[in-house]
Amino acid sequence: MNKPAETAKNISLETFYHGTKADLKQGDLIEPGFNSNYGQRNKAKYIYLTATLDAAVWGAELASGEGRERIYIVEPTGPIEDDPNLTDKKFPGNPTKSYRSLYPFRVIGEITEWQGHAPEQLKAMKDNLERLKQLGIEAIED
Repeated sequence: MNKPAETAKNISLETFYHGTKADLKQGDLIEPGFNSNYGQRNKAKYIYLTATLDAAVWGAELASGEGRERIYIVEPTGPIEDDPNLTDKKFPGNPTKSYRSLYPFRVIGEITEWQGHAPEQLKAMKDNLERLKQLGIEAIED
């Protein structure tokens, strides 16, 4: 397991987001154990959050399900760590400020106005994820 990404003092200084299609309310908890939005849709050991709105937009746009895309402002209830699916493989130094946790996130608000990615950008990302799925490569590794 990676070392915690942020100390409790630093966490309180960041705003964290979670992109999804789940319809949640303020005070709800987002918890591990549900099917992942990616790969083979296995039960997720971790849940993911980010301190950048762009990464949250990707999360909302790529989420499975039929609901509308949503971005929630969340607060971790326990330790978080760098997301190794991005930081170790694609973006050394964690410029996307992407993290994961074994502990729930509490919904404290919702961003209701945000700009999605250009249709061609979104299509390219979805095509790439589908290609990885066809190759049997998991986009998320626990």
